[in-house]
Amino acid sequence: MAENTNKTKRMRLASIRQEKKPAEQKQNTNTVTSNRLELLVTIVSRKKAEYYTDLIQSLDVNMQVTAFGHGTADAKMLVYLGLADSDKAVIFSVIQQNKIPSAMNLLEDKFKTIKDGKGVAFTIPLTSVIGTLIFRFLSNNRMTVKEENK
Repeated sequence: MAENTNKTKRMRLASIRQEKKPAEQKQNTNTVTSNRLELLVTIVSRKKAEYYTDLIQSLDVNMQVTAFGHGTADAKMLVYLGLADSDKAVIFSVIQQNKIPSAMNLLEDKFKTIKDGKGVAFTIPLTSVIGTLIFRFLSNNRMTVKEENK
């Protein structure tokens, strides 16, 4: 009789272990498939901030923040670098990674051709964004699809 109860216990334990395995192996199946985001930082003259903000927005950038700053270089250094105006605007824009080459080319072209339009631009990769709705808003992509792992 004790032998039968031990067998029954072992069979129950085995079935419980088998039931737990699929649950443990189950992973998060909701992954967003879309382009990564980066933070585009553009530093320009304060007078040209609105122009560059509009220019960057034309590249499907949905969120931008402009902060005003003041340069720290002395007057001689500013004249030497061709940056007579020390009042600057720093534009922070969230942009899709696939649009960065065209954005950088456009900004470089405008830095060269616009009078008093010199500036600096660089990107910083964003490693994560909390929530798919926020990601969709920042990437200006309302059609982001969730892909299920099979």
